[in-house]
Amino acid sequence: MRIPQQDTRLRWIDLTSSETTGDDGADAIQGLSQTPKTLPCRYLYDDRGSELFEQICDLPEYYPTRTEQGILTAYVQEVAQLTGTCELVELGSGSSRKTRLLIEAYSQGHQLQYYPIDVSTGILKTTAQALLHQYPKLKLCGLAGTYEQALAQLPPRQLDNRMLIFLGSTLGNLDRQACDRFLAQVKQALKPGEFFLVGVDLQKPIEIIEAAYNDTQGVTAAFNLNILRHLNHRFQGNFQLDQFAHQAFYNPVDCQIEMHLRSLQDQTVVLQTLDYQVSFQAGETIRTEISRKFHLPDLIAVLENHTLKPLQVWTDPQAWFALLLCQRQCTDSECP
Repeated sequence: MRIPQQDTRLRWIDLTSSETTGDDGADAIQGLSQTPKTLPCRYLYDDRGSELFEQICDLPEYYPTRTEQGILTAYVQEVAQLTGTCELVELGSGSSRKTRLLIEAYSQGHQLQYYPIDVSTGILKTTAQALLHQYPKLKLCGLAGTYEQALAQLPPRQLDNRMLIFLGSTLGNLDRQACDRFLAQVKQALKPGEFFLVGVDLQKPIEIIEAAYNDTQGVTAAFNLNILRHLNHRFQGNFQLDQFAHQAFYNPVDCQIEMHLRSLQDQTVVLQTLDYQVSFQAGETIRTEISRKFHLPDLIAVLENHTLKPLQVWTDPQAWFALLLCQRQCTDSECP
C-alpha cells in the first residue's frame, strides 16, 4: 500500500498490512508455547521500543554504536570509492544516524536514492522527513516492515547498482539457522556485482559485553520490558510489567549475549485477541533477544558460502567491531 505524499522525492510502501503479512501473532504463540519460552525480537521495536533503543545507543556502557560509527567515519569514503554510485537500501534503519555518513559520502554523485526499512513506522517517517530536509538531492522510499518482508518486496532499482546495508551487529540477533536463511535472502535480493555492507560485534572480554546490556541507568531493562507492553497493546494482553525483571548474560557455549525477562511469581497471562493463555512459574524466563559475537574467519566463511565475498574488512583499533564490504558473486548458472 503506497501512501501519497506532496514531496515527490518521498514514497512509502507499507508492508505491515494483514493482506501482505498474515501477521496474526502466530510467532508469539509459538515462542511462548515452547520450553524455554522465547519471543521474536521484532516485538521489541514498536515506536516506544525504537525510542528506547536510540537512548541505549548513547549510553556509556554500550560500545557497539560509537565503535561502529568510528569505523564508518574513518573509512566511509573508501566504501563509496569501492562501490561507485549505487542506491542504498538499509535494513533496520532506525534514526539512520550512522547512515548519514554514507549519504554524505554518496551525495557527491548526481543521484542519491535511499530505501530505509524499519518495523517502526513512527521513527521511519520522522527520520525520512529530517533526511529530506537535510539533503535536497535525496530521493527516499521508506518501507515499513520486517527484513524478510522488505527483501522479498524491494522496489525495482532506480540506479544501475545497489548496496544493502545491515549495521549495528543486527546480524547477531539471528541464530545460525536464521542467519543462513537471511543471507540466502540477501543473495536473492542482489544481482551479481552488487554490494552488502554489514557491521558485526566481535568477541571480547565477557565483562565488557555484559555491561553493555545491563546499564546502570536501567534503559536496557525498560527496553526489554517494553516488549510486554507492546504485546499488551497489540494483542489485548494483560502482562503486568512489574511482575517481570530484566536479565542479560553471556552464553559462552553459543558465544552470545542473551536478554531474558524473569517472572517474579507464578502467574497466568492472557492475550485476548489471540485467544491464548500462558502460565509462568516463579523464576521462569522468556528469552527476548540474542546477540551473537563473531569470530571474523568463521563469519567470512559463512558469507562466502552465500556468494557474498568480502572485498574489505575494517576494524577499530581494539578489534571490538568489524565492518565488512561484500560483493555478490555470480553462481555457476549466472556466470557467462
